[in-house]
Amino acid sequence: MPHINYNHLYYFWHVCKSGSVVGAAEALYLTPQTITGQIKSLEERLGGKLFKRQGRGLVPSELGQLVYRYADKMFTLSQEMLDIVNYRKESSLLFDVGVADALSKRLVSRVLEAAVPENAQIHLRCFESTHEMLLEQLSLHKLDMILSDCPVDSTQQEGLFSVKLGESPISFFCCQPMSGMSFPACLEQQPLLIPGRRSMLGRKLLNWFNTQGLNVNILGEFDDAALMKAFGMNNNAIFVAPAIYSSTEFQDEKIEEVGRLEGIMEEYYVIFAERMIQHPSVQRICHTDFTALFV
Repeated sequence: MPHINYNHLYYFWHVCKSGSVVGAAEALYLTPQTITGQIKSLEERLGGKLFKRQGRGLVPSELGQLVYRYADKMFTLSQEMLDIVNYRKESSLLFDVGVADALSKRLVSRVLEAAVPENAQIHLRCFESTHEMLLEQLSLHKLDMILSDCPVDSTQQEGLFSVKLGESPISFFCCQPMSGMSFPACLEQQPLLIPGRRSMLGRKLLNWFNTQGLNVNILGEFDDAALMKAFGMNNNAIFVAPAIYSSTEFQDEKIEEVGRLEGIMEEYYVIFAERMIQHPSVQRICHTDFTALFV
């Protein structure tokens, strides 16, 4: 019996992961016709259909599910092998990091300093997006590590691990002083900016408003923390930021702390694939004590 064509299997694997021939073709820089032809050859070799239609997309057939389980293990292992080989031979070690856009950039930058100490041959590349999009990129081996505001469920995301780096208290800030009403009732008096509800902190705040019985006027939700601050300053709106900013970053910007939340923290996690455990930058971050950073 002839050996299987691993290129055909690789194309099949990409179609499974993207859910469509078009998506796989874009990822592989091939035409959809090429992908379709290769998968037909693989189906002839295996003696059965590998996909079935579901709406506008494709899902693996029973045979396809079986083949995908083995293909996924094979190509994941091959990627691990290439990573390990590259770690050994690269003069400047590439380190692709995804950063959840809701996180404080100042705190993230301090965490990343641990990944690239002085004189280290590390080439750092940072990408910003939502937690969900970054997880997808990590699963596709397009990122080496993620900094996010929530952990990963290892039982649902096989091969991914998360380590909590620390947590920061949260405060509300405004560029003009507020008087005449105590916190948190004063939050009802001015437009409010909060992190997007797709973020863990955004969901925590919406739940806190409800439990406090506050009728707040949410002017906007922002995935990007820096943009939320800039918009708040230009529109005299109350915005959310780590409490430590009151004595550090905001001290010279005439931004006042309206009130500090009790019991709600912005959490910081590093998430990485099992294949990255030996990466020197991942090890440095996981073994660094960031306690002083979040005080």
